[in-house]
Amino acid sequence: MTGKEPFDIDEVFRRLRAAVAGMPKAAMFDLRDRGDSTPFEQLVGSLISARTRHETTIEICLRLFAEAKTPEGLIGLGEAKLVRLLHGASFPEPKARDLIALSRRIVEEHAGTVPDTMEGLTAFRGVGPKIAALTLAVGFNQPAIAVDIHVHRIVNRWGYVATKTPEQTMTALAAKLPERYWIEINERLVPFGKFVCTGVRPKCSTCPLLTMCRQVGVTAHR
Repeated sequence: MTGKEPFDIDEVFRRLRAAVAGMPKAAMFDLRDRGDSTPFEQLVGSLISARTRHETTIEICLRLFAEAKTPEGLIGLGEAKLVRLLHGASFPEPKARDLIALSRRIVEEHAGTVPDTMEGLTAFRGVGPKIAALTLAVGFNQPAIAVDIHVHRIVNRWGYVATKTPEQTMTALAAKLPERYWIEINERLVPFGKFVCTGVRPKCSTCPLLTMCRQVGVTAHR
């Protein structure tokens, strides 16, 4: 696209930090900053957050963690009580079953310690690459790229990668994005995607990245 500046990823992140400073945080980073930062809390919170609104996820997690913060504590709640605590989340019954099952496996197979590898985490039912990456990134502070719909859409819209699925985007970013931004990209792009670079009619006219963004696939914007 003519008239665009060279794409500078360091400048992109500088502008992103300023742009999202006053916006609601991505759910897992919000929980981290509230003090719920252990790997188990991040794993549970990430699983609850799937297809659940940010505000609802935070409310449910705070309610749950007031009752149980460990695998042993969560098992002790029992499935019926856990379903009640998950009220408001999408699919509370299956999530309750998955949470109790993974808690049992953590206790029985991992001596009560959450696995710190992608392979170990995705071995749990209900835990896909995004949930595992969030747990590694936020819970363990390991370099890991959590790609949700916002990250996938925005980095393709920038023209930074050209991929069809979030899984492909994770692989492409791992090959290209400097590791110092691996954790941060989800933290910045989730709120940015909700409030600026939206799925429908993004706010291009006021976007601080417009001068570098290639606007791939954008046909209508504000």
